[in-house]
Amino acid sequence: MKRTPAPSVRLLSVAAALLLLNQALAFSSWWPTPAIVPDHRLAPEFLWLWLILLGIGFRRGTLPGRWLIALSAFYVALVLGRYLDVTAPSLFGRPINLYWDVPQVPRFLWVAAQDLPLWASVAALSATVLALWALYRMVRWAIATTSRVAVPYALQSRVILTITGAAVVLVTLNYAGVKATWPLVSKPVIPTYVRQGKIFLTTLSPERMAEVLPPSTLLDKALASPRQALAGLRDRDVYLMPLESYGAVTYDHADAEAFRALRARFAADIAAGGLHVVSAFLRAPTFGGASDLSHLSMLSGIDLTDPLRHDLLLTTRRPTLINLFKAAGYQTFGVYPALFWEWPEREYYGFENFIDGPMLQYRGPPMGYWSIPDQYAFARFESMYSRPAHPGEVPPRFVFMPTISTHFPFNPLPPFQPERERLLSSQPFAPDEVKAALTEKIDWLDMAPAYRRMIDYQWRWIGDWLRRPQPRDTLFILVGDHQPTANISGEGASWDVPIHILANDPALLAAFVSQGFTAGMEPPRQPLGGMHELPALLLGVTAR
Repeated sequence: MKRTPAPSVRLLSVAAALLLLNQALAFSSWWPTPAIVPDHRLAPEFLWLWLILLGIGFRRGTLPGRWLIALSAFYVALVLGRYLDVTAPSLFGRPINLYWDVPQVPRFLWVAAQDLPLWASVAALSATVLALWALYRMVRWAIATTSRVAVPYALQSRVILTITGAAVVLVTLNYAGVKATWPLVSKPVIPTYVRQGKIFLTTLSPERMAEVLPPSTLLDKALASPRQALAGLRDRDVYLMPLESYGAVTYDHADAEAFRALRARFAADIAAGGLHVVSAFLRAPTFGGASDLSHLSMLSGIDLTDPLRHDLLLTTRRPTLINLFKAAGYQTFGVYPALFWEWPEREYYGFENFIDGPMLQYRGPPMGYWSIPDQYAFARFESMYSRPAHPGEVPPRFVFMPTISTHFPFNPLPPFQPERERLLSSQPFAPDEVKAALTEKIDWLDMAPAYRRMIDYQWRWIGDWLRRPQPRDTLFILVGDHQPTANISGEGASWDVPIHILANDPALLAAFVSQGFTAGMEPPRQPLGGMHELPALLLGVTAR
């Protein structure tokens, strides 16, 4: 005769089962590691499982064995999806993208296996399979326990049914985007799978793809005659530099006078270098983050305000400015000092030379979450790929370098180092400067002063670089990638960002003025259009 567990044991087993099922879909990432930590919030999919079990219990009484197997397997898939969803942003700096990431798994496993003896590879594979099997068995036990013990009791309890109804309302409001529910409800997993499926199915349908992505007519036409399209540049080097978190708030902020003084000093540095500047505003496709949307908008000429467009564009062979400059005989560079991980999407961008964080070989003290100060990153790139003074010695270059030092939380502030040789050494800064930078606390309640200091740093090192003799004529395009977070830019702030174009040829810049730019660093506040219109503005000048 089977012995019935004591009530206390049954209660503990039910509590453990419910806690396990919820935590399996509610954990958070332990940034910046692949580890996870518990989360107190309610997992939406756990609630849906609870409702399914209640429905089965009400209609059938017991959970059929095939239902238990199916629900357990599906729940394990959700757990794996949750893990990828919460760890990918901390490890890769972006959400999970199955289109790009799944093909990397066999490559990653193969590369990893090359450095391991056979027994270690077999052991690692066995451990992975065993872990998945253990996860499945734990989930199956938890679902079976919940169905067998908790469901019958809940169906007879008005209190539990009322709590369940309240939870349904809470989760529904969360799906509707009510921010007040975010501290109580974790991010759902199913929408991630739905979105990835939508991307995959859209890539299989040319008709659907054409509906979502507008045509690339401008760049397609330019690629038909690339040299002619860029003739106005006269083989100048082009540096396109998205400036992290540089937004219109630097013009609109209550502390606008301080920012105006910083711009005036930067303008003086520009003039001291024999350059001229014209400025305008563009409307970014994102706010406070998701810089990739801005980067690819300005390169592709496609409005990527909808992130789905961005992900779909990466699955195509649509042209970008990189393709155009390469076709026109330029050597193309992508300089990404913030990247310390594999970035498979770079295959779409198609840089001839791609330089990430490790390749810059920074030996100084890590400066914040992104380690490498922008001043060092640029100086190191210039030393790695020196520019001969005579244009005929090497092809002209197109450089795309997104900066990172001015990223949220705008701290610590890297020291400014005017001595180029010391900047590239193993001790780029004085010890007291490093200590002062790394011990400064982040004021989470008032980041505006730190943001202003970071903008000051950005203008200081760029200005110092521009004051130095340039080995070749260069067109510099400095454009904010998005506004800083709302605690800086304020509630209801615009999505506008400044853009500054620098060159030593007044006639070239006059062509930009004819398209709406203004001489100097103080343009009219009305934006010229979206950031995706940058290629049209550039080609409107360079094709002359």
